[in-house]
Amino acid sequence: MSELLKFHFTPADKARPEEENLHAQVSTDVTDVIKALQEQFPGAVTDVSVYAGEHTVFVARENLLQVCTALKETLGFTYLVDLAGVDRFQEDAPRYEVYYCFVNLKAGKRLRIKVRVEEDDAVVPSITGLFKAADWNERECFDMLGIRFKGHPDLRRMYMPEDFEYYPQRKEFPLLGIPGSLPLPPRTPEGELTLDPFAAARSGSPVKSYQEPAANDEK
Repeated sequence: MSELLKFHFTPADKARPEEENLHAQVSTDVTDVIKALQEQFPGAVTDVSVYAGEHTVFVARENLLQVCTALKETLGFTYLVDLAGVDRFQEDAPRYEVYYCFVNLKAGKRLRIKVRVEEDDAVVPSITGLFKAADWNERECFDMLGIRFKGHPDLRRMYMPEDFEYYPQRKEFPLLGIPGSLPLPPRTPEGELTLDPFAAARSGSPVKSYQEPAANDEK
C-alpha cells in the first residue's frame, strides 16, 4: 500500500499595520488619486482595500464611466493594461467582479479598479468609448463569464461558438467540460463527431487517433 502524501497547512499571517511593508512599491501608492476620486464623486468609491502596499478601489457600477473618464482626462491614467472578470461564488456578496488595471505613464503610477456585479443583473457599462483596448477584453469576459457590457459596439463570443450555452470560467462549469456541448471533429477519417473529448477521464473508451500505415504495410 502506497504511503499517502502529507499535506502541510500554512497558517495565515495576521495583519501587521504598524510594521513597514517591505513589498510596498512607490508605483502603487495612489492615496492622492483615491482622495481626488472620493472628493469629485461622493459615494462612487464604495470600498478601498490595500495589500502589500497596492490599492484596489471598488467603484459603484453606475459611476464607472464617470470615474474612468476622470482617470483618463484629469488624473493621467491613459493606459488600460488589463480588464477581466472574476467569479467569487460567494453567497454573502455579489457573485462577480470586473477589474480594470490602469497606468499613469508620466507619473509611473498603477491603479486597480473593481466593480461588483450581481448574478441576476450581470451588466456593466462598456468603456470602449474611452479605451479602445477594452474591446477584446470585454468580449472575452462576456464569452467566459457571461457578463454583458452595455454599449459595446460588437459584443459577441470570442472563443466559443455563438450557440454555445455555457460560460467556461464560471465556477460551476466542470473542468472536463460537458459531454455533447461542443462536438469536435472525428479522430478517424470515417468516424463520427467526438462528443466527449475526455472520455478516458470518465471511464469511457476514447476512439484511437488515425495513424498513417507503415511503409512496409503498403506492399
